[in-house]
Amino acid sequence: MLALLQVLASGIAIGCVYGLVALSFVLIYKATETVSFMQGELLMLGAFAALGLHLGAGLPLALAAAGAVASMALLGAGLERAVLRRAIGQPHLVAVLLTFGLGLMVRGGIAAVPVATQGMYRLPFADGSVQLGPLTLASGHLLVIGATVILAGLLALFFRFTRAGLALRACSEDARVAALMGVPVDRMHTLAWSLGAALAAVAGLLLAPITFVHLNMGLVALKAFPAAVLGGLTSLPGALAGGVFLGVVEAVAGLLLPEGVKDAVPYALLLVVLLLFPGGFAGGGARSGR
Repeated sequence: MLALLQVLASGIAIGCVYGLVALSFVLIYKATETVSFMQGELLMLGAFAALGLHLGAGLPLALAAAGAVASMALLGAGLERAVLRRAIGQPHLVAVLLTFGLGLMVRGGIAAVPVATQGMYRLPFADGSVQLGPLTLASGHLLVIGATVILAGLLALFFRFTRAGLALRACSEDARVAALMGVPVDRMHTLAWSLGAALAAVAGLLLAPITFVHLNMGLVALKAFPAAVLGGLTSLPGALAGGVFLGVVEAVAGLLLPEGVKDAVPYALLLVVLLLFPGGFAGGGARSGR
């Protein structure tokens, strides 16, 4: 029983990371109708940026983390202004290929730094463990869960009570109507890409204490995308819930099923959802999608 509880805690923690990356997918898709296939590379770049600011520049870890997230937000805005805005009005495949190519460029840029490929690095946000009676929980897992809850609350407040959040929601509902109402749609697209990049960076920082910082850590986005689909790809709460659900199912599968099976779980669930719930769990069943 204790082993199961510890596995569930681990699954919830990694599921929170999936959920944050899924949030970045959904946020960008709702605002711009574009699926970004560079979120994993932005996650990795954010973690390496924090590592560089902390170890290279000597900044305190908290300040290095904040600087990395801010830098990624600026990068997301810059990429939208310089490159991604040109894909507006083009077939969806154009934006997909653009983001995929940009992701490869980011990965290639990191790989060109010798020290980045020589090993795995740690960001010591939360070392040690917490004892709750007979149950031992990793401090890193508790940090991830707590940070995700706080960030989800802040995002909810942002979208409900700020002018920028309300404008972004209006653009996600109908950009043309929002423009007629005076909403600066272009700025909202920039904000969406900026927030998406920042969320990916936060996910990278939270993932770092669990899996370390390395070149392939961005592959977690390949599991976060099914989480976004589970939530319907248009629902922010659904994306977060889908990520946590996927993390828990994957962790339990790793405990009960043969080794390696858990890596197939996200894609098996994705197949089932696409067959039975084309609109995701938030969109109802196959009949309601017709």
